[in-house]
Amino acid sequence: MLQIVYNNKDFIAINKPHNLLVHRTSIAKDVQECALQLLRDQLGYPVHPTHRLDRKTGGVLLFGKSRRALTLISNQFQSRTVLKSYLAIVRGLTNIKGIIDYPLKNESGKIQEAITYYQTVSKTELNYPSACHPTSRYSLVRLFPYTGRMHQIRKHMAHIMHPIIADRPYGCNKQNKIFKEKFDMMTMLLHASTLGFEWEGEAIEIHASLQYEFKRMLNVLKLSTG
Repeated sequence: MLQIVYNNKDFIAINKPHNLLVHRTSIAKDVQECALQLLRDQLGYPVHPTHRLDRKTGGVLLFGKSRRALTLISNQFQSRTVLKSYLAIVRGLTNIKGIIDYPLKNESGKIQEAITYYQTVSKTELNYPSACHPTSRYSLVRLFPYTGRMHQIRKHMAHIMHPIIADRPYGCNKQNKIFKEKFDMMTMLLHASTLGFEWEGEAIEIHASLQYEFKRMLNVLKLSTG
């Protein structure tokens, strides 16, 4: 069963597992299960996804219980008043904080504004070689996307040369191979941890805990969430 992390009369949110599609798509015709259908079956009534998470990304996924709720919360997403934060494990030692202001192409080739803020939570250096380096370095970062472009965080971290571990195709193939062979780990280490918005005069903040593979790698890499 899907883990429900928030539930009221208008919305329900789950902690979406990594590698689960939000809904069926022509791009992945062979996939039988998706979060939307699983949740509808679990609840016994229809719900409507209010936003998207990549298939490979885990964490908070919000659904509206009515078309009215879906429309009103969609307006908040479009006006960028919904606050989102993510956690990711990336290659290398990141700056204490930064802003990635780098436009991205959408599916039709149009260039769109794309902005992501980030803060470094912890860093590590391990005594095993990586490529031509005698050690391997990684950072745990918290990310705050201001815009919501497709694969924005993944593309932005690759752009600043700190790709997310186990990201394909935007990540580092050498690092992905190391994690697969050394740690038997192929889960992309990106997690949607919080989602905040206003609803009927109330400030709502939804949290989703890290899932097993992410927590395992924090322990392996000796990274702390603080």
